[in-house]
Amino acid sequence: MSASVLYDAPGPKAVVRNRIYAVVGSLAIVALIAVSIMRLADKGHLAPEMWDIFNYAGIRQNIADAVLATLKAFGLAAVGSLVLGVLLAVGRLSDHKPVRWAATTFIELFRSLPLLITIYAIWVGFLTDYSMWALAAGLSVYNGCVQAEVLRAGINSVPKGQSEAAYALGMSKTQVMTTVLMPQAIRSMLPTIISQLVVTLKDTSLGFIILYPELLQTARLIASNTQVNGQYPYVSTIVVIGTIYIAMCLLLSALATWIEKRGRRAKTGIKVAPGVQTADIPTVEDIPGPRAGGAGGAGPTDGGTAGAGVTKD
Repeated sequence: MSASVLYDAPGPKAVVRNRIYAVVGSLAIVALIAVSIMRLADKGHLAPEMWDIFNYAGIRQNIADAVLATLKAFGLAAVGSLVLGVLLAVGRLSDHKPVRWAATTFIELFRSLPLLITIYAIWVGFLTDYSMWALAAGLSVYNGCVQAEVLRAGINSVPKGQSEAAYALGMSKTQVMTTVLMPQAIRSMLPTIISQLVVTLKDTSLGFIILYPELLQTARLIASNTQVNGQYPYVSTIVVIGTIYIAMCLLLSALATWIEKRGRRAKTGIKVAPGVQTADIPTVEDIPGPRAGGAGGAGPTDGGTAGAGVTKD
């Protein structure tokens, strides 16, 4: 029986009990799903006509436009949050107290505010006629603060000896940050950075509050303006739009995995010089000059005098 750092290994009775709980819990979940499906089917939400609406060219075009609008907002927010995150992380690690305090105050303020309030405030106060930019700006501010903390943790995780060695070589603080600390921080924290980008992609759905035509807003319009058999296709619309969200998040995660694996490979292209062979190292016998003992001996001579080419009179 192997022990664990987090918990004690369960005994025979505990193993049986855990298996029973797992089986009972799984059966309960399956039963709940089955009951939900039956109730939806009884109300007609699973009828083929509810799903046939997605064969219409107009609805397909609306969904395609919504996907494009979502990706536009996400692209702007992703770039903005990463750039802002780098600036805030550097500012929070600054040696100048005003800069450090300003960056810390900005981060703590917008991390504490709900994202929906930030987006709505930017839209009402500054960008009323530009809902896409308001959504991108709100996402950039909030997620930039989160990315700044992620990068700061990555920079602090780099061993101190590396920055000290860089300063000893005469590098400035800017050079140390841009060429030594920041690349290593980004590489070590890349999974967390990508996870936050996935959150940013999902948070684009908050654009519906400012009437930006992203996926959620388009789904709401489709479900509320299309009537089939006297009912509105909310269930089928939610399933389709939810599937699209899941697919986009999985593609982004797969891209992150590919980037991470590619980053681990050596990219220098510098050929390593071959090692020095033992046969290439000159020995004492190969060195011209008098030999110890007069007969080419390399060891100490009579009397214990060590060294090559030294004889005893």
